[in-house]
Amino acid sequence: MMLCFQGMALNSGNILSKFIEGLLTILYPPICPGCKQRVSAYGTICPECWKSLQFITKPYCPVMGTPFVCDMGDGFLSGEALQNSLPFSRVRSVIVHKGVAQVLVTRLKYGDHIELASFMANWMLFAGREIIDDCDVIISVPLHFRRFFKRRYNQSAELARYIAVAQKKIFKPSWLVRCRHTRPQVSLSAKERKLNVLNAFEVPRKVKKYLKGRSILLVDDVFTTGATVTAAAATLKRAGARQVDVLTFSRVLKEASIFPDS
Repeated sequence: MMLCFQGMALNSGNILSKFIEGLLTILYPPICPGCKQRVSAYGTICPECWKSLQFITKPYCPVMGTPFVCDMGDGFLSGEALQNSLPFSRVRSVIVHKGVAQVLVTRLKYGDHIELASFMANWMLFAGREIIDDCDVIISVPLHFRRFFKRRYNQSAELARYIAVAQKKIFKPSWLVRCRHTRPQVSLSAKERKLNVLNAFEVPRKVKKYLKGRSILLVDDVFTTGATVTAAAATLKRAGARQVDVLTFSRVLKEASIFPDS
């Protein structure tokens, strides 16, 4: 008799759950995060938007993550990796920052669409699998407190939080702070971006003993010139981090020939 009642309770729970799910689908139908057209299920993207996406896959520079036109062999580095002394070891990004990908970043960053963080972070899990597995701690690129209060959330922290939870990694957003309020990087030249974030980050003194010797994964939404993550990674390395890798959702590429417009 008890088992019978338990079975009835479970069936009732399933029916109620399906009813609520169906009601939510009617009231809030699933839409494509790129174009806002209706799609068949939550967390999916429409076929037209999907076709326009340009995912960054191998072959690419093992350091900068910049895609190559053809496979140059193991260990072949891009000119950028060879010419610069970098504070990070590896950069990985999911997708080229244009079209739908740019729309997703803009809506997450400026449009209060915080729900996009989990959608975008799931793609980052695949693109950054190796560097996620290798890290001890995940840290997001921080906002200055003035910008944080204006925006009410840090989009990079939301991406990092989902990644950390999914991979059971330690997430420490407070280990890196933005100590200087800077101009938005948008519309600045590469040189201006570099100067804009000079001495903009710091590691709190009480954190340094925990940071020392750790492998850090630094998460941001978009890699443009690399000025922001370079400044942040350099700060972490000076504070004692053993290694810093960088993972972003999207990447601005200068090499139009790698992904020609269709």
